[in-house]
Amino acid sequence: MNRYFDRDSIHAKPLSERINKLDVVRDTIDPEHYAALLSDEAAADVATAATDIKRARARGAPVVLAFGAHSIKNGLSSTMIRLMEGGFVTHFATNGAGVIHDWEFAFQGRTGEDVKRYMDEGQFGIWDETGTYLNLAIATGAYRGLGYGESVGTMVLSDGLELPSDEELRSAISAGALADADQAALEKAGAAADLRALSVSLARAAGKLETRPGHLKIDHPWKATCLAAAAVRAGVPFTCHPMFGHDIIYTHPANRGAPIGRAAERDFLSFVDSISKLEGGTYLSLGSAVMSPMIFEKALSMARNVAGQNGTGIRDFSLHVVDLARSTWDWNRSGEPPQDDPAYYLRFNKTFSRMGGRMSYASADNRAWLSRLVRELGA
Repeated sequence: MNRYFDRDSIHAKPLSERINKLDVVRDTIDPEHYAALLSDEAAADVATAATDIKRARARGAPVVLAFGAHSIKNGLSSTMIRLMEGGFVTHFATNGAGVIHDWEFAFQGRTGEDVKRYMDEGQFGIWDETGTYLNLAIATGAYRGLGYGESVGTMVLSDGLELPSDEELRSAISAGALADADQAALEKAGAAADLRALSVSLARAAGKLETRPGHLKIDHPWKATCLAAAAVRAGVPFTCHPMFGHDIIYTHPANRGAPIGRAAERDFLSFVDSISKLEGGTYLSLGSAVMSPMIFEKALSMARNVAGQNGTGIRDFSLHVVDLARSTWDWNRSGEPPQDDPAYYLRFNKTFSRMGGRMSYASADNRAWLSRLVRELGA
């Protein structure tokens, strides 16, 4: 008995028909003039973070900024681009939704659907261009050896995708089938098979997207606001750390799990590489209660495993965690709270407090905190 849902039965509507809550022109934050207030504690944390960042960059150590999707929805992509262009951030990490909102802003200047309305209609997340272009970008990028974030940023920067010919894909598949094929050839063969299957599927679908070899033009009129594209242009890592089933691109018939896995694996290993150099550096976690602490603890453990074998360590770094949730626990002085204290279940703080280094927590609006940081740094 078949227990799998037939995703090909899904009817995706044009993205242009969706009503959006957010507009990139109206909602982009100007950090020089953003007037939201910070508490005295949060303002002091920004000042400390700015000092830590300047010290890290003076030492050549990384500054990693991990953020949740609301940082993009709140209009902070241009602010983060300023931090990157000023040399203050050396790696960006986000979840799948962060990439989606960043791309939708670049593609149509709007994002943020009414979840309740479209859930009632059976239409939430099921939009053709978002599902088609992002899934195709990831599959194409996976074939070309790119990560998830870089794949999407490259599509935006290039206003489209460079699609290989069917002959090229079949050749790569055949090379992987040879008895003496090495690991690289095997991986490329798998990625080629994924992309070929997706291309055939798209050609047969109701919309019949033409996936002829060469440049598939996809205009991005608001690309200047796209953090993924800016990072690709600057050569700064922009990594995506998705969880399967969490994002709207999984609802679309064009979605394939294997390319997602290939691209996301590359992004995770890129993230681990940055964390492996964190001695003397700074890690900023902005509005990410799940993704950021989970990938950080695994990456730091991996990095310390190798550092320990080399007789070195990763102990001297600062962690600045920002979220709206309030915490009455003093994470700097009191260590981990007991299990009968509600603060123990503020999971992301509990995780970060176990990592070593110097951790601080600020309960603040990410727009106010990041805007103040830009001003403190003079970015």
